[in-house]
Amino acid sequence: MIKSKFNKIFKNNFYFIFLSLLIVLTIFLTNIYSTNKQNQIESVNDVVENIYFKKSLNLVFNNLNPRYSYFRFKINKGESFEKILNKLNLSEDEKKFIIKNLSKFKFINKLYQGQTIHFKLDNSKPAKLIELKFEQSKTKYLVFNRLDNLNKFEFKELNKSLQKRQVYRESIITKSLYASAIDVGIQPNIIVEFARIYGFQIDFQRDIWKNDSFQIVYETFLDSNNNILETGNILYANLILQGKEHGLYIFKTKDGFEHFDKSGKSVRKSLMKTPINGARLSSSFGMRKHPILGFNKMHKGTDFAAPEGTPIMASGDGKVVRARWCGGGGNCIKINHNSTYSTVYAHLKNFARGIKEGVKVRQGQIIGYVGSTGMSTGPHLHYEVIINGKKVNSQTLKLPSGKILKGKERKVFEIEKIKLEVLKSELISS
Repeated sequence: MIKSKFNKIFKNNFYFIFLSLLIVLTIFLTNIYSTNKQNQIESVNDVVENIYFKKSLNLVFNNLNPRYSYFRFKINKGESFEKILNKLNLSEDEKKFIIKNLSKFKFINKLYQGQTIHFKLDNSKPAKLIELKFEQSKTKYLVFNRLDNLNKFEFKELNKSLQKRQVYRESIITKSLYASAIDVGIQPNIIVEFARIYGFQIDFQRDIWKNDSFQIVYETFLDSNNNILETGNILYANLILQGKEHGLYIFKTKDGFEHFDKSGKSVRKSLMKTPINGARLSSSFGMRKHPILGFNKMHKGTDFAAPEGTPIMASGDGKVVRARWCGGGGNCIKINHNSTYSTVYAHLKNFARGIKEGVKVRQGQIIGYVGSTGMSTGPHLHYEVIINGKKVNSQTLKLPSGKILKGKERKVFEIEKIKLEVLKSELISS
C-alpha cells in the first residue's frame, strides 16, 4: 500500500523531481569546475611571477621589435630641420653629429612648407640615423646614406625614370576657362600657364563668352603606374572666341621656348594684360566713390574680384622691390620690370613661396594669392601699372608687339608648326 502510494507520488511529480536533481547536479559540477579553474589560475600566476620566466619573456619580446623604423614628416610653416630632428628618439650626441655633417648643404636650412622628409633609423642601441631622404620635387630626391664603417654620410641625387606622353584636351567654356579645363582633367598648373600665354592678348573678363571653346596639347610625365607626376610644355593651344581661332605654337628660339601665332609672331610682350585667371573686373581705373571712405577719389588701378586664394602672376620679368604690409593696400608686392615699367599687386592674402624683396621673378610666375587685407570690402586684386613714375590704365595700355620670325627661323617654324598640327590630329583620332 505504501509502495503503491509512493509510486503514485513519484509518478505525479516525476518532472519536478527530475528538474530538482538536474539543478543540484549542475550546481555540484559548477563548483568543481570553479575550484579547478581557480587552481589553474593560481598555477599560471605562479609561473608568470617567476623571475626567470619574466626575463625570458622580455628577451623574446625585445627580439621581436624591428631593428629599423621609418618616419615621414611634412614640413609645416616655420619648421626647421633641427625642429623635425628633435621629434625623433635620438640622443643629443647623434643629433649634433647629424647637424654637423649635413649643415654644409644649403638646402638643409631652406626647407619649404609642404616639403617631405623621410628618416630611416637603426634601433640598435644607441639608435642612429642611417638614411635621410629629402623630396625636392615629384621626380627628384636628395638622399644621405650612412656608411657602415665610417662615421659620415654619402650624398646622392635620385631621379625617377618617367615616361613622356602628349595629351590632347578640348572643351566648351560654359562657366569659366578654369572650371571647364578642370572638368576635362587638365592639371591646374597647365591652366595657369595657358592663361599666362594668352594673358598678353586676351582679357579673360571681357573677351571670353559663354560657349566659346579651347583646344590644348601639352606634355605629361608618368611613373611606372601611369600616374602623372609632372607636366611639361604646352605644345599647342587654341582659343576659339566668337568663332575666331587664336592658335599658338611652341617654338624654341635662342632665348628659349616661346609661343607664336600662325604667322610667326610671338605673343610675348613686356607685360601681361591680365595677371590673374578667372577674375571679374570689379572696379576700373578712374574716379569713383571709395567703398570704405565714402567720398569720390581717383582709383589709380584696376580691381579684379576673385575667390580668396586665386593665384596671382607677375605680369612681366623683373625684380621684387616691395613685398610687405602696405597700410591700406594690405599685403602688397611691387615689381620693377625695367627703367620704365613697374607693377603693383595689393590686398594679397599671402605671398608665394620664395617671394621677398630683392628676388627676381619671371613673367607668369605665381607671386601671391588673392585676399582681402588692408582697406578692402572683399577678396580681390588691386593691380597697378606705373610708367616712368606715373600710374596708368592697364586695360587701355598699348604695349610693344612681340618678335616676328624671319628668314631661316621662319622656315624652321613652319615645319614645326606642321608637325604640331599632325600631332594634334593623331591625338584626336586616338
